[in-house]
Amino acid sequence: MDKRSSSPAESVLSCARCGKPAYLQCPKCMELKLPREGAAFCTQDCFKAAWSSHKSVHLKSKLATGIASTPSEQSQEGWLYCLKKGQTRTSVLPHFDWTGPLRPYPISKHCLVPEGIEKPDWALDGIPKIEPNSDLQNIVEIKTPEQIERMRETCRIAREVLDAAARIIRPGITTDEIDKVVHEATIAAGGYPSPLNYHFFPKSCCTSVNEVICHGIPDARRLEDGDIVNVDVTVYYKGVHGDLNETYFVGNVDEASQQLVRCTYECLEKAISIVKPGVRFREVGEVINRHTSMSGFSVVKSYCGHGIGELFHCAPNIPHYGRNKAVGVMKAGQTFTIEPMINAGVWRDRLWPDGWTAVTADGKRSAQFEHTLLVTETGVEVLTARLPSSPNVFPWLNP
Repeated sequence: MDKRSSSPAESVLSCARCGKPAYLQCPKCMELKLPREGAAFCTQDCFKAAWSSHKSVHLKSKLATGIASTPSEQSQEGWLYCLKKGQTRTSVLPHFDWTGPLRPYPISKHCLVPEGIEKPDWALDGIPKIEPNSDLQNIVEIKTPEQIERMRETCRIAREVLDAAARIIRPGITTDEIDKVVHEATIAAGGYPSPLNYHFFPKSCCTSVNEVICHGIPDARRLEDGDIVNVDVTVYYKGVHGDLNETYFVGNVDEASQQLVRCTYECLEKAISIVKPGVRFREVGEVINRHTSMSGFSVVKSYCGHGIGELFHCAPNIPHYGRNKAVGVMKAGQTFTIEPMINAGVWRDRLWPDGWTAVTADGKRSAQFEHTLLVTETGVEVLTARLPSSPNVFPWLNP
């Protein structure tokens, strides 16, 4: 708090809180070069008492120039664009050489998680602590029967959460509304939405529309007839994660997009069919690459499947493209995801200014499907498999 000098010719200001003569000036207002009126206080006590309401003046000034930089400032405003992986908000559409027709829209505030829900170690500050330094980044864990049982339970919840999101997808709904359904369904089941605040990701699921390959942030844009949208859900429950995603049609989708989505679904199915003890992890990419090439599409190389369990991401890495150098063979008791991302055009990707949203370099569409899998003694168990209650959204699954 700075004291501001006042010359005899200069009229004494009134305290912004109590109206008494004021000789103290808010230092933040001085830094932002805001008018002295409304920024003057008679005592430190008056300044402190007025702070909770007075600080909104600083936020409005920053929004006028574009940036709200701290979480406390962000939380006072509603819908803003996302920057710096979720750590910053702006009221101005960021400048970018957009590759396709899609643009980011403002996002809403963080959803809250009740106190009684078990949370991963990034829930409060956005920083995973155990995961980066774990031995399981280099060693593929063989799960115990007890861990496997928890994984089954968590993956079933994740499937039910994704199905709840699938049921509301239609033209006119926002991806933010999808996120709200995912968040509320996860909480209702007693779980935590794993993406929420993971490395500062601001939402409870990823929603990737049209040319977005993965990690799209739910926002205020309304889905349009003809869009495709991938919803990626991960649930943390009883100390383990369950991860899956599907790409859905919004209204009437063109034939080329239908073929892309179906090919991607088939890529995952073909990859799952080879999973069993003794198979090399690198063979997954060969199977996917072969089917993709025959269909005239391309495989994204920047993102891969991953080990999962008590950690969200760990060994093994499972590339989806051919001629990859993945090390190791599958063994009973391992759990991991396969999640091919298939593009209608080139395989290369670009990253939006928000630091999360990966889009196709040529602006053409991309699709993805994902399951969490358990290697068994004789083959594979799809832990996130569709249920009898899962909505009937894929025409090729109809008998």
